[in-house]
Amino acid sequence: MLLIMIMSEAPPEGIKYVVPIKQVEKPVKITDQAKAELQSSGMMDEKGKLKMKGVSPKMLKRMKLEAVDCPVLSMEIGFLQCYVCKNFFSRPMGKVYCKGNPL
Repeated sequence: MLLIMIMSEAPPEGIKYVVPIKQVEKPVKITDQAKAELQSSGMMDEKGKLKMKGVSPKMLKRMKLEAVDCPVLSMEIGFLQCYVCKNFFSRPMGKVYCKGNPL
């Protein structure tokens, strides 16, 4: 017998936006503010090399080639910049849950 569970499409409480992730040809440049955030949290070394604990180099390379249309900043940003934003909630299968609070 095959049992299939269908998950609800409703985002968690407190989430204002569900933003699709899109693939880009070239990596989107990370802003200096995002770089400082990555360095302060230990995800980037002084030379600018990303080192995220629990994320393989292959996955990091793929993340660099992903972008989102940020509803808070009203512009396209790289996924890594979105990931370190305080509005980032989670990333379920090709989407980003954004809290949507002003920065």
